Amino acid sequence: MAKKSAVQKNLKRIMMVSKFEKKRIMLKKIIMNKKLELAERFAAQLKLDKLPKNSSKVRIRNRCGISGRPHGYYRKLKISRIALRDMASSGKIPGIIKSSW
Repeated sequence: MAKKSAVQKNLKRIMMVSKFEKKRIMLKKIIMNKKLELAERFAAQLKLDKLPKNSSKVRIRNRCGISGRPHGYYRKLKISRIALRDMASSGKIPGIIKSSW
């Protein structure tokens, strides 16, 4: 089980991303628009820098929904490899059987 503080910090980041998403997209469009003045683009860059760093989408860490484990994460299932194995062994995932030979 992951530290509760790490899981909560990641949830906070997810909330911040959704809160500032539209503003970040708008500012990035202004920055990338080559037709605008350099001063206007620079002002947009400064505004983007003033936003919280945790509001960036790349700061979010994929974590297991069951254990909070950050490594061995399957994106399609949104769980870690260990949680997947436990669920497969107990028969909670249809079609998956733990092999033994």
